Amino acid sequence: MRERLAVSLGARSYDIHVGPGLLAEAGALLKPFARGAVPVVSDSNVARLHLERFAGVLTGAGIDARPIVLDAGEGSKSFRWLEKLIAELLAAGVDRGGLVVAFGGGMIGDLTGFAAGILKRGVDFAQVPTTLLSQVDSSVGGKTAINVPEGKNLVGVFHQPRIVLADTEVLGTLPRRELLSGYAEVAKTAAQGDADFFAWLEGHAAKALQGGPEAVHMVAQSCRIKAAIVVRDEREAGVRALLNLGHTFGHALEAATGYGERLLHGEGVAIGCALAFRLSARLGLCPDADAERFIRHLKSIGLPAEIADIPGERPSPDVLLSHMAHDKKVKDGKLVFVLARGIGQAFVTGEVPAEQVRAVLG
Repeated sequence: MRERLAVSLGARSYDIHVGPGLLAEAGALLKPFARGAVPVVSDSNVARLHLERFAGVLTGAGIDARPIVLDAGEGSKSFRWLEKLIAELLAAGVDRGGLVVAFGGGMIGDLTGFAAGILKRGVDFAQVPTTLLSQVDSSVGGKTAINVPEGKNLVGVFHQPRIVLADTEVLGTLPRRELLSGYAEVAKTAAQGDADFFAWLEGHAAKALQGGPEAVHMVAQSCRIKAAIVVRDEREAGVRALLNLGHTFGHALEAATGYGERLLHGEGVAIGCALAFRLSARLGLCPDADAERFIRHLKSIGLPAEIADIPGERPSPDVLLSHMAHDKKVKDGKLVFVLARGIGQAFVTGEVPAEQVRAVLG
């Protein structure tokens, strides 16, 4: 079972391929975009599992693949590693009309896409995401960035890929915690704009996380929902902000816990979405039953839904509010939240009393 989706952005349009066995066909799919040396950027974890085979597929298709391996972990999304990667790309000999391949999870896609976007004023890149989180979210839409001490993804550019290859078989090699972290973005995508998909997840998510046709549908439908929004609002001037459900809270939690193993990105999103639904219910905007339903689903899958679920010392409301003040979604001095009127009914607002935000953080 395969699905092919189009992201229709005029000259920046591209296809998303979803299904099992795509890594074996990557050479033929990437060949039309390859020119000269083609750096393949990966991290140490993905390289150990998949890089030799993947590079061999590209070489077999006549592509001059040049592997570059970075340290695994969110800590590599930094200025230091951006500078290192750019030096490696230049040393590999990628030219202005060439292609860079991001082969890994969200960190690799974000960092590589940013480097490609600024190298020689813009070099094409391809996304070959290897985690559930990157397949359903970060590989689609052209957002690229690095983290800084003030917050997550505060330095970056919009740079659309030329193609996305999401091989669902690769998901079977992920640790369970990493897989569930990615699922948080699936639940978020459904909860913000597709009640029918959320209902499907309630009945099929457990099986989808085991692979098979359900996994293909889960990834493809998540990409389909996101692509439709990106086409309407490529640079997040309006409706694309809906995809940030839970992220204002989640990014603050990640910053407060040091962007490490203590809290994975998807886990921060899960807790952030739960907080957004709780805040929505507290403000009388969302039925309590819908908030409880969303939180119950997260817990049934095995995701955290409470700040107290984070190991170690609990971040204080003051620390979290301080990180939120640096969020990209602050406009005219007001923090903008994505809240919900119910499952599948997210909306954006800047009119949230600070004391109510503090209350859900406490």
